[in-house]
Amino acid sequence: MNDSPLVSLFGYFALLSLFAVGGANAAIPELHRIAVEVMQWMTDRQFADSFAIAQVSPGPNIIIVTLIGYHVAGLPGAAVATTAMCGPTCIVAFLVARIWDRFKEARWRIAIQAGLVPVSLGLIGASAFVLARSADHNIYAAIITAVTALVGFATRINPLWIFLVGGLLGLSGWL
Repeated sequence: MNDSPLVSLFGYFALLSLFAVGGANAAIPELHRIAVEVMQWMTDRQFADSFAIAQVSPGPNIIIVTLIGYHVAGLPGAAVATTAMCGPTCIVAFLVARIWDRFKEARWRIAIQAGLVPVSLGLIGASAFVLARSADHNIYAAIITAVTALVGFATRINPLWIFLVGGLLGLSGWL
């Protein structure tokens, strides 16, 4: 058995890339499970911080994989994790796209596309839950998360305003 972190990163992320229906954010629960619970490469807090950094950084959301790889094995880890997460998916997408377009009106294609929407939404919802659980280490942070979610669903107010208030509360020492 090979104990190399690079081999582990590649194996986990290459397999996960093929099941990330809905994009990188849909894979967050499994990324968390692998990085925090199974391999113990990082803590809950480090994972939540890596997700936050990935979200505010310009570029694709997949940057969280790069940050996990970097945390585990430096620059080689970042390169291996990113390649493993993007490579297999790109190859499959390329091959499927060549065929997929031929069947625009096929009933099975329409059914598959309609079925993948709730799957993607469910995976993204699970991602939000896992991240909230990782980041909310006290009741005040949990309340801010809940209020932000409620305001986001019930109104048309941009949740960034709630995040700003939460950030100001954190800076002031209330959280």
